[in-house]
Amino acid sequence: MDVRMQRFEDYVTMIAEHLGHADRVGPFRGYCAGLMLPGKRKSVEPMAARVAPTEVRSAHQRLHHFVADAPWSDVAVLGAVRDHVLEAAAKGGGTPEVLIIDDTGFPKQGKHSVGVARQYCGQLGKQDNCQVAVSLSLANEQFSVPIGYRLYLPKDWSVDLRRREKAKVPEDIEFATKPEIAMALIDEAMAAGVAPKIAVADAGYGVDTAFRHHLTDRGLQYVVGVTSVVSVWPEGTAPLPPAPWSGQGRKPKLLRRDAHHKPVSAKALAMALKPRQWKNITWREGTNLALTSRFAAVRVRCAHQDYWRSEPRPQEWLLIEWPKGDAEPLKYFLSTLPADTSIHELVRVAKLRWRIERDYQELKQEFGLDHFEGRSWRGFHHHATLSIAAYGFLLVERFAYPKKTVQHPILGEIPALPADFRPRGSPATPAPRSRLNRDFASRTGRRTDRSTRVLPMLRKTG
Repeated sequence: MDVRMQRFEDYVTMIAEHLGHADRVGPFRGYCAGLMLPGKRKSVEPMAARVAPTEVRSAHQRLHHFVADAPWSDVAVLGAVRDHVLEAAAKGGGTPEVLIIDDTGFPKQGKHSVGVARQYCGQLGKQDNCQVAVSLSLANEQFSVPIGYRLYLPKDWSVDLRRREKAKVPEDIEFATKPEIAMALIDEAMAAGVAPKIAVADAGYGVDTAFRHHLTDRGLQYVVGVTSVVSVWPEGTAPLPPAPWSGQGRKPKLLRRDAHHKPVSAKALAMALKPRQWKNITWREGTNLALTSRFAAVRVRCAHQDYWRSEPRPQEWLLIEWPKGDAEPLKYFLSTLPADTSIHELVRVAKLRWRIERDYQELKQEFGLDHFEGRSWRGFHHHATLSIAAYGFLLVERFAYPKKTVQHPILGEIPALPADFRPRGSPATPAPRSRLNRDFASRTGRRTDRSTRVLPMLRKTG
């Protein structure tokens, strides 16, 4: 057996321990192979046709049952993938530095797929009909791997018993905001003992004051995006102390502000900074050139509803990006990294979020993350777990062969699809080849059924 195939078989054997039944090993092997092999669509039937072209219908049934109905644990499989990647990374990719929290959207045309609603879709950059999933990744400068993944169920869905039943949403799944889902994923990572001490997220999470507090309460530092309107007290300023006690009633405890003493927006603070406070920072080498921009970092206290507090919030960093030539600042970040952290380090950690963007790009373009055509809660999460499992195998291959472009390392030899095969739902099925055509092919030596180099992944086991 080819050494690459042997490594894949070893990977399948390792994951098989977490699938719960021996009959699931073959479909797992086939599904991952289908996700890794080239192909425009990586939904169930096209993958069945690629990995088992001589028995497409039966292979389709096995794969569909495995992804849509089989009750194996996504958490257990993702945990096995995570541990396998981290073990390999320790030898070739280093230790994860940060947790990256993010979400990704999947545009949909209909209304029956679980969780679909009109909401913001990052892939489209606007509000549209889509599903949204929250993810948690471990990352450093060399690699990243998703370790948690959960569908966001809009409030309309969470209270619609009929839709929930049709989509087979578990009874214990209740409405949760995206930051709440993210915190649940972080708690799982911390319970597994794999969470680094720094969390990174974009403004969709960073603007949530409660989310930032939850990170701090769990002993995590953060570098999170915020918007230009977030209110802060610049260094050297703070809320007014509680009002003097009159001697009657309860003694005042709450902080104060007034028309002359109030916080400023992050944008107003940025616009007031002096030219010497801005520095050109290069944070990494891009594809064609070094990535450089202009940044400033100042110490601030967040002011959100601090008039309900008895003590000012602790100081933290406000990091601002203002590319030269732009009319106003581009991005803002809040960070609880230590006060002696350099601006170069603040920028480097903030920009580690690019790793999740690359993950999503590869998972969607190469591993069919957004190709699932089912409608159920279990199927949605199973398909994502298998996409991440296939991606995890590729990551380990890259650690082993860092100077090679490892794309689709699974090879083998089986016949191509029969000439008369058409996917279900095709508008027309051509007539079988006539004897005249077969005679013509034999005389000219032309072949319509060329062999395709893929791995026969659906061998039955157990």
